[in-house]
Amino acid sequence: MNTAPSIAVEFRQVTKSFGTKRVLNDVSFCIEQGQALCLLGRSGTGKSVTLKLIMALMRPDSGEVKVDQDNVVGMGERRLSQVRKKLGYLFQDAALFDSLTLYENLALPLTRLTTKTKNEIDDVVHRVLTDVELGSDTGKYPSALSGGMKKRAGLARALVLEPKILLADEPSSGLDRIVSFRQGCMIPEWLGW
Repeated sequence: MNTAPSIAVEFRQVTKSFGTKRVLNDVSFCIEQGQALCLLGRSGTGKSVTLKLIMALMRPDSGEVKVDQDNVVGMGERRLSQVRKKLGYLFQDAALFDSLTLYENLALPLTRLTTKTKNEIDDVVHRVLTDVELGSDTGKYPSALSGGMKKRAGLARALVLEPKILLADEPSSGLDRIVSFRQGCMIPEWLGW
């Protein structure tokens, strides 16, 4: 019986350019479920572009990008929406909605993308915010949060739908080393890390 791990993300000969600048040139790699990968490099070397290609927020010039065995290149919006539910994305700047409280920022995707009841949403939001040590800050607006708190709030929002795959774009930028280390240790157990 074959018990090989399934593939979470795969790039096959992916190329991406912006004008005359080629950022990715015939890139191929494979990440198995449960595996962690860290992309390192100077600014402008394609780290964020790689994440955006996985999310299908941009398209490659050539090649295939597979998420959980599905090629997202050229995929229609309806199907792409289903694939994106498997992904959690932590943006560099947390990308919180300024006009919504922390609770509302996390409840929004649960309300729009699931059939959970109000009580179930309350439970999930409370659990995830507690996991990132923001359980007592649910009523605060993003403007009232420090930089580190915004990062943790962004992480909480990336995790609230319990994605199979977590993508993080510079998750520790702007944080001191101790906070960065602690943040790295707050990945919930259900992700298997």
